[in-house]
Amino acid sequence: MQNDKKIYLVVPAYNEEANIRKMLQSLVNQTYLPKKVVVVNDNSTDGTQKIIDEFCENYSFITSVTSQSSDKSLPGKKIINAFYKGFKQLDDAYDFIGKFDADIILPATYFERLIAISKNKKCGMLSGVLYIKKQNKWIFEDISNKKKVRGGVKLYSKNCFKDIGGLKNAMGWDTVDELLAKYYGWNICVDTNLHVKHLKPTGAKYDKSAKYKQGEAFYALRYGFIITVIAAAKLAFKKKSFMFFIYTLIGFLNAKKNGVSYLVTNEQGKFIRKLRWDGIKKKVFGGT
Repeated sequence: MQNDKKIYLVVPAYNEEANIRKMLQSLVNQTYLPKKVVVVNDNSTDGTQKIIDEFCENYSFITSVTSQSSDKSLPGKKIINAFYKGFKQLDDAYDFIGKFDADIILPATYFERLIAISKNKKCGMLSGVLYIKKQNKWIFEDISNKKKVRGGVKLYSKNCFKDIGGLKNAMGWDTVDELLAKYYGWNICVDTNLHVKHLKPTGAKYDKSAKYKQGEAFYALRYGFIITVIAAAKLAFKKKSFMFFIYTLIGFLNAKKNGVSYLVTNEQGKFIRKLRWDGIKKKVFGGT
């Protein structure tokens, strides 16, 4: 398929020797190839770089850069710092930009189908859905619903990416970006038939010190305490972990006590709370 729209990707990778070959192979097998891919080796200590080098040698649209960061895998800061290390290597001629994880396998028509969708709607963000392997079966990773664009497989249109101010260097970046996209009038476009294999379940690689970060993120998004309680309970149920609920509330209260900076303006916060309350009312009372 002819590339009339330019897709640029940044792929942060931290100790992904076991997965990154499969990920990059799924990229080069696309029916609609990205124009440029920058793989960021984020302080890996295994054989990740050797595999990256093989693909850089064989495919001219793939390049590599290294980033020296903490060896702790924390949600938010580490991966966004790596993203921007790669983003700085790119020019501004893209139509779509994406931060893609190194532990996924994309279906061959992934970009072809997303580009086709983007031509019919005002799509600010586009993605497929993540599936994880359990008992030799690939099942939907249900830590979120199928309408959410997941952080490791999403494309942003250039104008949407600029409207939302890029990616926030904090836990919750892949929630605030979607909320801000809606704030600026963009559509969120998910093709639920595009099944992406997620080789490591979300959170499996995070350092234990990240346990309070979800609550901190809810505070920074200006959710308020009541919405935070509801959101924390929902996630704890999905994770089957009561302690996740407790840690989230502690994280929220600590963030409030310590004056953690907000990720959104007061006006954006009002929009986000209304959006969340509308969603809660819809689930409780039904309706469209």
